[in-house]
Amino acid sequence: MLAVLLAIGPMHQVSLAQPALQPLASQQLTAQAKQDTAKPDTKSAATDPADDAGAWVMLDGRRVIEIKSAAGAQNPKDVARRITGQLQRLVRDPRFRADRIVVRDQDPYATVGLLASDGKFLPGLAVDDRAAKQAGLSRQALAERYRDQIRTAVRDYRVRNSRRSWIVGTLLAMLVLGVYVLWVRWQQRLHRRLLRWLSRRSVALAPRLKLGEQTLVTPAQTIVTTRLLLNTAHWGALLLISWLLIPLLLSFFPPTQAMAEGLRGQLLTWFMQVVRAVLSLVPNFFWMGFIAVCTALMVRLSNFLFGALRRGRLKISWFYREWAIPTRRIANTFIVLAGLLFAFPYIPGSDSRAFQGAGLLFGVLAALGSSAAATNVISGLMLIYTRAFLEGDRVEINGVIGLVQERALLVTRIRTPRNELVSIPNAAVITSSVVNYSFSRREIRKPVAVCTTVTIGYDVPWRQVHELMISAAKSVEGISREAEPFVLQTSLNDFNISYELTASIRDSKKYRETLSELLGAIQDQFADAKIEILSPGYHAMRNGNPSTLPPPLTPQDNATP
Repeated sequence: MLAVLLAIGPMHQVSLAQPALQPLASQQLTAQAKQDTAKPDTKSAATDPADDAGAWVMLDGRRVIEIKSAAGAQNPKDVARRITGQLQRLVRDPRFRADRIVVRDQDPYATVGLLASDGKFLPGLAVDDRAAKQAGLSRQALAERYRDQIRTAVRDYRVRNSRRSWIVGTLLAMLVLGVYVLWVRWQQRLHRRLLRWLSRRSVALAPRLKLGEQTLVTPAQTIVTTRLLLNTAHWGALLLISWLLIPLLLSFFPPTQAMAEGLRGQLLTWFMQVVRAVLSLVPNFFWMGFIAVCTALMVRLSNFLFGALRRGRLKISWFYREWAIPTRRIANTFIVLAGLLFAFPYIPGSDSRAFQGAGLLFGVLAALGSSAAATNVISGLMLIYTRAFLEGDRVEINGVIGLVQERALLVTRIRTPRNELVSIPNAAVITSSVVNYSFSRREIRKPVAVCTTVTIGYDVPWRQVHELMISAAKSVEGISREAEPFVLQTSLNDFNISYELTASIRDSKKYRETLSELLGAIQDQFADAKIEILSPGYHAMRNGNPSTLPPPLTPQDNATP
């Protein structure tokens, strides 16, 4: 047999007598009540303060009664645990009816108990005037409320565990599973169609994100990112619907309905937490978007102003046009850094330990590499604003001759005539001499000159040597006609005279090619005039050695192969 239970609301506190399995005499209950009344301080002292939290009596995983205090030295949790077990055994008895739970008034208590089959009343829980006063009801009304709550819980249990409920739950579960399978197939087909449609229209739909003239996001990167987002959305939807399906299926069967309610409660709690977190971040996202828009507008304004300076539409007396591109890059970098600085406090998790650790790591890396990096950056800025060379100029730095391929803040890259790319740190460039072959044409509108020296014996008239060298220069196509070539006698040596030819070239980028053609023309001119170009190993007065003149060309030699 089971002692009768009590269901009370969260705001009510009642005195509970110990439920018993054996019959209890009314005299025993009255004596216990008088004893409890006579020793209020003892009860208060014996009760654990932790019991104020209350303990729930459960039936089939559902809450039925909350016991916040117990009579005497009883622990509400022990009472709730014992009553839960007795109630679970009682409802499994098919002969038990809910209307056998009744209320009897046994002064000074209204007792909720069980009416046995032989007509005996088994008292289980006594409600006193103090509990009734706290609830704002009479003692009898409060006991009847508890009785009705217990009866309702028992009837609901019987309805949930009936054969009809099992059949209906099974049919609903099969229907839901069928709909779920159809939805999964439809979702997979839709995902494949979206991927095929994206592959066919990738070129037209993929944008190119640029910051000034710098391409930040290419169409290929946009396509890869879009495919990744589609796959993430597809699998995310499958996982979410599958997770929501679990509590729905569990709710169709009586033994797992309480578990389903728990899962639904967890999902609802998680969802509300996400919603509250997102709503709390809305102001931060607003300010981040506002800062991003302002930063983008400032970058566009910077690009417009420096673009006008580079094209000559806007002129500043002290600002050179070639400064426009590097200065624009520096200005855009500072604008973006300022935007990040203002937006950082609004980034979610910016005050977390992870961000602090990342900041510490970057600080250590910056400290380790700041010396060399800062030296190269400062040197790069000095090279930019001292206008030593520009991209595309032909220069000679540290013995390396070639075209300036890139002038960055850290290194200068030179492409040699053999298409070799040489990277020179700016700190090394700033400390060495830079020969710029393109400066004269660009700045003073005059061509750069090429010079070469030959040695001719004293037996050849110097005026004839001058004529031959000038004729050779004029015969070369790469020699400019803006300035006449000229010859200087630079040295009277022991056995010969040094003649230096200076001639301007049309294109400084073809310096080596033009010099090679000029040397070949000089050799042809002197060979036709039967004049030897001497080296220190030969003398004007011969001692029997043959001449170094090449044999005359035949028509077959002049023919193009």
